[in-house]
Amino acid sequence: MNEDDWPFETTFYGEPDADMIDPYAPDVDWTPAAPPTPDAVAKSLHDVFGFNGFRGVQNQVVDRVLHGQSTLAIMPTGAGKSLTYQLPAVMLQGTCVVVSPLIALMHDQLRSARANGIRAATLTSADTDRGQTMDAFRAGELDLLYIAPERASQSHFRELLMSARIGLFAIDEAHCVSEWGHDFRPDYRLLRPLLDAFPQVPRLALTATADHHTRADILAQLGIPEDGMIIAGFDRPNIRYTIQPRDNAMRQIKAVVEDNPGPGIIYAPTRARVEQLAESLATATGRRVLPYHAGLPPEVRARNQAAFVASEDMVMVATVAFGMGIDKPDVRFVAHAGIPKSIEGYYQETGRAGRDGDPSVAVMFWGADDFARARQRLSEIEPHRLQSERQRLDSLAGLVETAACRRAVLLRHFGEQPAETCGNCDNCINPVGVVDVTDVARKLLSAVYRTGQSYGLGHLEKVLTGVADDRVLQRGHDQLSVFGILTEEEKPMLKALARALQARGSLTPTEHGGLMLGGDAREILKGEASVAIVVPPKTERKRRSKGGDVASNPVDDPLFDALRELRRELAKEAGVPPYVVFHDSTLREMAAARPSSLADLGGIGGVGTRKLDAYGDAFLEVIRRH
Repeated sequence: MNEDDWPFETTFYGEPDADMIDPYAPDVDWTPAAPPTPDAVAKSLHDVFGFNGFRGVQNQVVDRVLHGQSTLAIMPTGAGKSLTYQLPAVMLQGTCVVVSPLIALMHDQLRSARANGIRAATLTSADTDRGQTMDAFRAGELDLLYIAPERASQSHFRELLMSARIGLFAIDEAHCVSEWGHDFRPDYRLLRPLLDAFPQVPRLALTATADHHTRADILAQLGIPEDGMIIAGFDRPNIRYTIQPRDNAMRQIKAVVEDNPGPGIIYAPTRARVEQLAESLATATGRRVLPYHAGLPPEVRARNQAAFVASEDMVMVATVAFGMGIDKPDVRFVAHAGIPKSIEGYYQETGRAGRDGDPSVAVMFWGADDFARARQRLSEIEPHRLQSERQRLDSLAGLVETAACRRAVLLRHFGEQPAETCGNCDNCINPVGVVDVTDVARKLLSAVYRTGQSYGLGHLEKVLTGVADDRVLQRGHDQLSVFGILTEEEKPMLKALARALQARGSLTPTEHGGLMLGGDAREILKGEASVAIVVPPKTERKRRSKGGDVASNPVDDPLFDALRELRRELAKEAGVPPYVVFHDSTLREMAAARPSSLADLGGIGGVGTRKLDAYGDAFLEVIRRH
């Protein structure tokens, strides 16, 4: 990802000082405090966030932080990473400094934190109240201070931190620190001097995507001990994965939009494709569809992003410039109009769906040309990263071509040992067949070689099927041994085979659009490697009824719809997205439990003290009317 693909912090004041400066100024009390009791933690968890218990490994991470232990937490998107530093922030003495890569992400988390009564602020080039924020920090009036890595590496910022007590350093999207990671940000590697200048302050690094190499690099770069790593697992069971060959992208993506009435993100490979798809989908579906890419004016990007965050049914068509800065929990679908850069990128991008835990879908449409372009880009990679990037692409090819469980392939890539089937991906729901096409592959590769490795699939298909048109005759390709050698049973396999061979790199494109041998082509020709392709089942598309958002309101409860309408009104009055008021899951629990008092309402998951005081009476009134 390029720097101008996101609205990041850009103010520079020079490199951090080489000499360590003692941060413990005489007027700052750095006396270690006793960690809070489990009862105190449970009380804060309920009062601030409205939760009666932790999820997954949240408790382990929070416990380490509260005991002053530096930690790397690898948790899937939607597992509640932000709570692992926001809860300590309100319990520890001093301010929690959060390093985050995007201004949009900081401001999104700022809204949610303040809605829960947490004293939070951002310090970025986009803020006009920086002086007030610094005064509040010095006065010890902030629980959370969000900053970008570019600012964190400045000596001026380190001097600011010396003026007040720091309780915790939290480094969000920590995979950005690693050259092995898929979103490497050089400024993340300048954080270590700042962290080392405050040796008594624990460090919490957070990421949803990190393979073995990236984990080791994060630990080393941020000075976290090896025994400080907590891995929650990568499974997102509420997401249904579907991957299909692309034949008519517009028709295929239109079907996804029509089948999923909630908010959605569609990733397209280029800016031109983003704008084309957004315009066509808006016309074809009647939905509100907006574009987002780095070539749009900043004010347009900001306006479109704000509209998406606030919407309950909008679709955003975007390049990968969009997404990391969005903490929107109710995204119901993510579609890819082409392949992502890697499995890590795919996991992170699809992970933007269903952060609220509700059922969501992730659909990818891919073509052989996607892999052809990706393999061409490998020539631009620095030599020391070439092997790892090639492995990433090969892993992605394995994911799209597999006949096995998609989720199992994903999870094994991240070092897990999942069950063989998940029941919630296209291959598990509609099992596919696998056909050994090694003989056909050898015929195709032979045709590529014998015609001079310079012709595209159309010409090669004519040669192999025995079509003697003018071009074939002029070049004498009707005299080749491969002319007309495909059987009637083999002919229908040719396009799928060519796509698979390009995905795995056995065939690569020439400069002028032809095909040449690559990868393991010679091993296949010599009988040392086999080739199999997937035969997809024929399925009929099931259209969703027009009766509303089935995923959000599966029982068609009028009370739930009324609560959503109230939430929409309150969010508009407060100038925040609806999910900042309450998630759909909280509203469903309200509709099911029908609490009759503030005390009962306070027992609903997600209803903390601040929100109970702000919204409780209004929601109780709606419940009483039903």
